[in-house]
Amino acid sequence: MMSHINRGTNPVRSVAAERSGPDNKIRRGRQTQLATGKKQPIVQFKGILKRFGDVVAVEKMNFDIEEGSLVTLLGPSGCGKTTLLRMVAGLEEPTEGDILIKGVRINDTPIHKRNLGLIFQNYALFPPKNIFENGAFGLKYRDVSAADIKEKVTRALEMVRLPGVENRMPSQLSGGQQQRIAMARAIVIEPDVLLMDEPLSALDENLREEMRREVGNLQQILGVTTIFVTHDQREALSMSDKILVRKAGSKQQEGDPETVYNEPANHFVADFLGHSNFIQGEVVGVDDNQVNVRIETGDVLFAENRGGFSTGDPVEMIVRAQRFDAFPKDEFTPVEGINHFEGSIKDRSYMGGEVSYFIELGTGREIHIISMMRTRLYNIGEAVSVQVSPHHCHLIALE
Repeated sequence: MMSHINRGTNPVRSVAAERSGPDNKIRRGRQTQLATGKKQPIVQFKGILKRFGDVVAVEKMNFDIEEGSLVTLLGPSGCGKTTLLRMVAGLEEPTEGDILIKGVRINDTPIHKRNLGLIFQNYALFPPKNIFENGAFGLKYRDVSAADIKEKVTRALEMVRLPGVENRMPSQLSGGQQQRIAMARAIVIEPDVLLMDEPLSALDENLREEMRREVGNLQQILGVTTIFVTHDQREALSMSDKILVRKAGSKQQEGDPETVYNEPANHFVADFLGHSNFIQGEVVGVDDNQVNVRIETGDVLFAENRGGFSTGDPVEMIVRAQRFDAFPKDEFTPVEGINHFEGSIKDRSYMGGEVSYFIELGTGREIHIISMMRTRLYNIGEAVSVQVSPHHCHLIALE
């Protein structure tokens, strides 16, 4: 459950005390908050649009971010995610529309008066300044006494698990430690909103995994509203309360990670998040429980009926690679109502705990499955049977 910080208290002090408590539990997801109703948005984009000359970087959109949530702007290069972040920060001006924080329009508010914490990909630490001076930078231009500055910086460093490094220089720290210092500098000012622009992309894979947990845990403890920009699917899925998927300046889908992953709104979202199989077909039957789809091979597959489709509709069936189960062909017994295919292993990639298989069906079509290692690897050329439940077959209109 997320820890709540009263705005009248010092969140760094509250967090330090809470971390030492025996009942402190950190986990992603705040379903328990739903019982109290939807929270008011702290950040609002109202009819926001951004052009650079004739290029539309952000198409007109509305979007709300609830207080205390971590929202990820996800998409490939050029989708407008960093432009959105920079408009919140005051580094870019909207061409049209308004940005509100706590209900106040901030379009014309100077950067230094927006009370935002900023964390960048390149850390942006000051090389000539020691760690204490870097951490205290944002406080020096506020009405904070020297004693309070020392106390706040010390506690912020404790929060990011780097106590006692105040007198070191940035060059004496590793990349992961420098990123922690950047986090400490951002949270020490007690920001209304924390902005993070691909802060983990410069780190190696193992360190990225560690820092994903650090960022997620710290954000939940503080309860600070956070906008996180990334092109990395795993970062978005593992850390976010809400994901906004973008493409070429436009919003493709917004929702919690489970919904965006399991119920993609279109082909792009399904293809960008994870490994998917796309099977085109036509609806040939609908009942209360399932939709029957005749695919290009003439076979009929079943998908769970989530509404919205009628007989004759052209559709695309999306099946995540991890949703398939593969069996040796001579050991497989079909189950009524479960989709199944027969084919042979065309290619495979062993990845330790899991294996990626490309399976060629009798029609010449390929499907991709990612299977957990159970007993043995299937050999290239080996005959296999593959099955998938209708529950894991998601339908979208054919584009």
